[in-house]
Amino acid sequence: MLPNDRGQRFVLPVAVFYGALFVVYGMYVPFMPLWLDYKGLTASEISTIIAAPLFLRAFVTPVVAAASDRGGDHRRYLILLAWCAIVFVLGLTQSASFWAILILTVLLTVSNSTSMPLIDTIAVQGARARGLDYGRLRLWGSLSFVAASFAGGIAITAFGRGAGIWLIAAGCVLTLIASYNVPSQQCREREPGAVAPPLWKATEVRALLACREFQLFLMASGLAQAAHAAFFTFGTLLWQKQGLSAAWCGTLWAIGVFAEVLLFTFSSYVAGKFGAAQLIVVGAAASIVRWLALAAEPSLFMLVPLQLLHGVTYGATHIGAMHFIHDFVPRDKSASAQALYATVSAGVAMGIATLAAGYVYAIAGPASYLVMAALSVIALGAGLRLLQIWNGGMLAPHAEKLAP
Repeated sequence: MLPNDRGQRFVLPVAVFYGALFVVYGMYVPFMPLWLDYKGLTASEISTIIAAPLFLRAFVTPVVAAASDRGGDHRRYLILLAWCAIVFVLGLTQSASFWAILILTVLLTVSNSTSMPLIDTIAVQGARARGLDYGRLRLWGSLSFVAASFAGGIAITAFGRGAGIWLIAAGCVLTLIASYNVPSQQCREREPGAVAPPLWKATEVRALLACREFQLFLMASGLAQAAHAAFFTFGTLLWQKQGLSAAWCGTLWAIGVFAEVLLFTFSSYVAGKFGAAQLIVVGAAASIVRWLALAAEPSLFMLVPLQLLHGVTYGATHIGAMHFIHDFVPRDKSASAQALYATVSAGVAMGIATLAAGYVYAIAGPASYLVMAALSVIALGAGLRLLQIWNGGMLAPHAEKLAP
């Protein structure tokens, strides 16, 4: 069913923003480690630079999300973050020392990654309000990632690894342009004369973290996503050591995200058929298989089906997480919930996993995937426990008890 005019005015700018933001990710994730290696940094320094922003976002992202929940206009924060990213990436193009690269990469990554829970909040709420499928909005980001990683591989082959940072900068420019067209989403109306407590007295995050179901959700989805750390940081380097060209590396990345796109295309049907918590469990179980297989350094023939499994290890987990947040979290806490999910899955847990992967990679290379498999086992246990205790209801009764 095609969206009406009102729906189209929402769908197009949101899809374009996802596409622009994922141009950045499609260049950054597979090729930033290559650029850092080109700058002469060690494996330990590379893992430190990739991991450091993940810890800082644990402090920045929830604060920005809580502020946007209170202000009710997430678009304003998307524009501000996009401008920050432009400034930081341009500074990075002129940097040579480890500390300069570290600081600017941290600031750039936090700026871009903090945009994700905000646009997800706009997309999930707007799609449900208009009877649309969130996955079909989000898939444009994945398609953009496919195109960017494929084109980036060709560009790196043609111009060398030093071109990587300029590809990331181009994505930041596109994101800034797209941010001005994102529709405003008023997340709630405040009673006349009502004054919200200051952020340091906010109850949004406390109410969520006090709930057992949400704790298990964060552990299951967060660790399943964090288990991608070795692949995101060293996957391309390991493939190149196996003799694969940059173009083939980009193609393999594209295959993985193509599988993710297929799932997003039918996300509402899949989520309705299996349920949010079940999808997280399936994603964690598939992760165990994927990382154990990659630890054995499979041939290109086997890498193709293993990359198709990305649609389950990442895609199913993410779709499950989005539907869990929508079904479990009240609307006025949705951006805070998205931020906590992002902070764990692509923040603290991902940071710790990245540092662990860097340590093991420096010693034993592909054995770093075994650490990721262990994280997936823990995620699977938490997901199975969530299935046992969550009845499909919303947080509201618990939140009321914590209200001041």
